[in-house]
Amino acid sequence: MAKAKKKSSAKRKPAARKRTAKKSAKKPAKKKSGTKRVPSAAFMKPMTPTAQLATVVGSAPLPRTEVTKKLWAYIRRKGLQDSKNRRMINADDNLRPVFNGQKQVSMFEMTRLVNKHLK
Repeated sequence: MAKAKKKSSAKRKPAARKRTAKKSAKKPAKKKSGTKRVPSAAFMKPMTPTAQLATVVGSAPLPRTEVTKKLWAYIRRKGLQDSKNRRMINADDNLRPVFNGQKQVSMFEMTRLVNKHLK
């Protein structure tokens, strides 16, 4: 029997090597000073909510950060976040005056509208 000639394929490429990511030189960590970060005084200043907003967050003067926390707690408790688009907030009877009569607003627009109801 005659031996079959082996066909040599045209220039075989060497097996691909797995490349590992090069480690970048580690930067020295910045030393933190012993003082804590102080929040901005403007955010911590107690502000009085209007009557419409007071139905949701209460009538006591609160910093803007606390107003936002209470507003989100109300939204979660009542299930007012839109189920399909979670960025949208559905207004109920208490929130509609705060949202200028709109049935639905985005969470980014909500903060702008709420700030108009703080004195």
